[in-house]
Amino acid sequence: MSDDAVDTRRRRFLTGTTVVIGGIGAAFTAVPFVSSFQPSARAKAIGAPVEVDISKLESGQRLVQKWRGKPVWVVRRTPEMVETLKSFDPTTLRDANSDKSEQPEYAKNAWRSEKPEYLVLVGICTHLGCSPNYVPQVGAPEVGGTWKGGFFCPCHGSKFDLAGRVFDGVPAPLNMVVPPYRFLSDTKIMVGEDKGAAA
Repeated sequence: MSDDAVDTRRRRFLTGTTVVIGGIGAAFTAVPFVSSFQPSARAKAIGAPVEVDISKLESGQRLVQKWRGKPVWVVRRTPEMVETLKSFDPTTLRDANSDKSEQPEYAKNAWRSEKPEYLVLVGICTHLGCSPNYVPQVGAPEVGGTWKGGFFCPCHGSKFDLAGRVFDGVPAPLNMVVPPYRFLSDTKIMVGEDKGAAA
């Protein structure tokens, strides 16, 4: 075997090794640059869908979750609350059929939700952005009149029923917003993704 043959083999081996090591080094160097193009955890949290566990939510209770910097309420309505919504006098509401309000198509009904038992709302008054109180008690003295339960904004007196529909004659112009959401299971909701979104 000649010295030239040994040098050629050695040269090919060293060249191949150098290329492999250079490729690995380039990959490690590229990772931080590629990662910098991805949205930050904070950015994801601001607009990303939020999974809400409703397994411990009892009838009549409200759960609060943050989504896009806003409070989102999940209310588990009692059978009595659902019946109240069915028999509600629409003439007392500003937008009884939710024609002018923001909600997904599957929530454009008397209870403004996919399932009558669960209400999902952005917990902000449509007047000046205050957060109304959840007042489920029928005839609650702080609300007065023939109150059948719902949401009351003490800042300027806006009232909403148990579907987030605004009463006529109060400052708030629209029903409360129903965000896009879908049920992942009987115990979990994904807020920020529409019902038709892929699992």
